[in-house]
Amino acid sequence: MGQNRPRLSMGIVFSDARAEIYQHAERETAGDRVHDDRAATWSPNTVTYSGNNRTHMVRIPDTGRFEFRLMDGATNPYLSQAALLAAGLDGIANKRDPGKRLDIDMYEEGHTVKNVKRLPLNLLDALRLLDKNKTLRDGLGDELVDSYLKLKMGEWNAFMSHASTWEREMTLDC
Repeated sequence: MGQNRPRLSMGIVFSDARAEIYQHAERETAGDRVHDDRAATWSPNTVTYSGNNRTHMVRIPDTGRFEFRLMDGATNPYLSQAALLAAGLDGIANKRDPGKRLDIDMYEEGHTVKNVKRLPLNLLDALRLLDKNKTLRDGLGDELVDSYLKLKMGEWNAFMSHASTWEREMTLDC
């Protein structure tokens, strides 16, 4: 049974889904903690994928599955999975191409790669991108996205209202 049955090519479906996930990765970095960008020294900072290589944003360890490496333990598991599904389904529907696979160590050679999309450097930039993202607004709903943005902008503003140790040491010379 099944020997002569046509198989759905999961490679094509996952490729289309990955392409849309890459397209929206910078918007999906609107993390759960205001300081995630500082704590994530070993996390990917570019929108790239490879095979069984943990130095990329997406790792494809085996046929038919992939690992999205941006989330950490503080991420809301329900919202992150919903955002991935919304982006992936849009990629499948629009037959997006994920681009060329990079089989390099991004920690060692990432600086040599040209024309690669970079992830936002801070929560504010990620929130601004999320606010403009039609795919995630359609997939998650405007009400959820607007509520999330309001919550996270409050956290960002609270974080920015305090001088950091570096700011105190470098700018207060009185």
